[in-house]
Amino acid sequence: MVLATALPAASLAAGGGSRKFTLALTPGSIGVSVKSQKELNELAAKHGFESVEPRGEELAGMDATQLEETLADLKAKNLAWAAAGLPVDFRKDDTTFREGLAKLPAIAAGLQRAGATRMGTWLMPSHDELTYNQNFKQHADRLREITKILKDHDLRLGLEYVGTQLLLVKGRYPFLHTLAETRELIAAIGTGNVGLVLDTWHWWTANDTVEDLLSLKNEDVVTVDLNDAPKGLEKRDQQDNARELPAATGMIDVASFVKALIEIGYDGPIRPEPFNKVLNELDNEAACAATIAAMKKAVSA
Repeated sequence: MVLATALPAASLAAGGGSRKFTLALTPGSIGVSVKSQKELNELAAKHGFESVEPRGEELAGMDATQLEETLADLKAKNLAWAAAGLPVDFRKDDTTFREGLAKLPAIAAGLQRAGATRMGTWLMPSHDELTYNQNFKQHADRLREITKILKDHDLRLGLEYVGTQLLLVKGRYPFLHTLAETRELIAAIGTGNVGLVLDTWHWWTANDTVEDLLSLKNEDVVTVDLNDAPKGLEKRDQQDNARELPAATGMIDVASFVKALIEIGYDGPIRPEPFNKVLNELDNEAACAATIAAMKKAVSA
């Protein structure tokens, strides 16, 4: 029989017992490349991460024995599941959306069997053809179809708003790019299993506040990204794909952000997503070592 319960979170001693969230390894966000869930688990455990990205397609393709072995390995390493990425592209034409949607039930079922409960995706803050209202309706309609499938498999979807100001004006029509607007979209979707992906970068570039974070409850947040910004650039000139590891420069008040998460009792995964050229050029071991050091520095502040 395949285990179907979530694995326990790792020890919170690094946070002085005051935090409930886990430090997550999501390889693609730091330029790390792995070939299997087992390899990813080994990297995470070796470098002191507390949760790890579930590889949805791989887990869905496992037989009962393979899955039990994977879960036993995860438990032995004292790792929890972080959030999986949404494998459906809902931003393009309807054919692309439908093709991705057709593959989703099998992947969602695999994640459910493994005990994973969180998934995340991002929202583009502008469009060349759709006005705000047209784009809002398309997002609500398509994401509703997605989250109905996920709900059948006990999965929650987090939506990441993108506050990067250069992307807001990239397309002809600006779209939602703040926490408040994203909560409006979540309400319009209305399936009850949709929350937020919070990112210090987008929180900062959107001019959102600590008060905005404190207005949330733990159940409103699915997963979290911690990043910092390069020095020497105005906020309006920051490039989305050129960030820094958390607490690297002090441009973003990561400490206040983390404190707010602790106050609302957030108990999910936290990962970095710096899209940093220097980090991406490191080998797997060095990238993981640099990342966990930055994460621990950020949460201990």
